[in-house]
Amino acid sequence: MKTTTNKTKNKAKTPRIYAMPVAVVYPLYITKVKKKGRTKKDVDEVICWLTGYTQKKLEAQLKKETDFETFFAEAPKLNPLRKLIKGVICGIRVEDIKEPTMQAIRYLDKLVDELAKGRAMEKILRK
Repeated sequence: MKTTTNKTKNKAKTPRIYAMPVAVVYPLYITKVKKKGRTKKDVDEVICWLTGYTQKKLEAQLKKETDFETFFAEAPKLNPLRKLIKGVICGIRVEDIKEPTMQAIRYLDKLVDELAKGRAMEKILRK
């Protein structure tokens, strides 16, 4: 019978997306929104709105290939209006996600979805 160490158990509990570089998913976001007539600038705007990164610091994080967990942990200031983001992403309501990093990732996914659906930027940014 095979035994599992605590180290293996803990590693299995951490979602793979946490270790994935944001720079790997970022071009997918851009491709998704471009199909609907939106731009890279729009994607950057929602990322900066959510995280508090400036454009320059966002580009630095992408260049460093920072993973999602670090990207959100180092975010200058998560926008307090992010709590107004509601809805379902990957079959789960974003407002019901308990783990902060996963919720931040899903908030970002939801914002990109809203861009791709053609929602007005003022509504996406909860103005």
